[in-house]
Amino acid sequence: MVAEPDANVLLAGIAATVPPVGLEEVPRLMSRVDRKYIVTAPTMAALAAELGDRFAVLRIGARRQFRYTSTYFDTPGLLTFHQHRQDRRRRFKLRTRTYLDGGGRWLELKLNGARGGTDKHRIPYDDAPGRALTREAMEFVRDTLLSELHLVAPETLAPVLSTDYRRVTLVDVAGSARLTCDTGLLCRDGGASAPARRDLVLLESKSADGRALVDKVLRGLGVRPVTVSKYCLGVAALRDLPANRWHPVLRRYLARHPEKRQASLAYSECPRVLASTCRTVS
Repeated sequence: MVAEPDANVLLAGIAATVPPVGLEEVPRLMSRVDRKYIVTAPTMAALAAELGDRFAVLRIGARRQFRYTSTYFDTPGLLTFHQHRQDRRRRFKLRTRTYLDGGGRWLELKLNGARGGTDKHRIPYDDAPGRALTREAMEFVRDTLLSELHLVAPETLAPVLSTDYRRVTLVDVAGSARLTCDTGLLCRDGGASAPARRDLVLLESKSADGRALVDKVLRGLGVRPVTVSKYCLGVAALRDLPANRWHPVLRRYLARHPEKRQASLAYSECPRVLASTCRTVS
């Protein structure tokens, strides 16, 4: 039996051979178009070969591959999960993101609005715990949702899911685009966990107009974008909730461990409060 290739090892090898750039050379792209792909390790190797010297790799200190952990916040009725599942035009996602290999912790609010793109707003969060929202954090959420999406923030937001993974960031040396390459994803919810397949890479192409070189090369390799969210996949897998349009990705990419669910996970079983949790201000 042939062992499946380890995508994490492959990416470490790719990162070691690509010219490095510093953090100050990485385009921020706080307003951008995102396209996501799930590729096998051999396809990742083919993509790297096609990109050649047109891409560099982010290096901070001696590291080119970085560990991340994120905690996502939602309402008791899982408002943000259901907004994404229903593909609501105006929606948001709230998380803390900790850069375990340096870079501190941030509170990030990702918005999807009328323009069809993604806007990310964030504030430093080094002095607060990753699984809690401070008074200042809630003020940031309320002010941003009201000014950007004309939404009144939910009254209750609590930690729902954590994700751990490793990331390599490739940067287009000729333009405002970058490609994040994630491996080793593990979704955690209380005592439950759902790991991703070790031979797959989750790619996210981020560019100002959605027409990055990476997207063109992936099309040439026969790879098409997928609709995927780490948070939504994790919640659907660990709480046995309808995955709808994510189901093909969930079945291919993420393992389910429903036998490990705890009583506390009943927290999500009140979807009827969804409609009244977050309202629009005209």
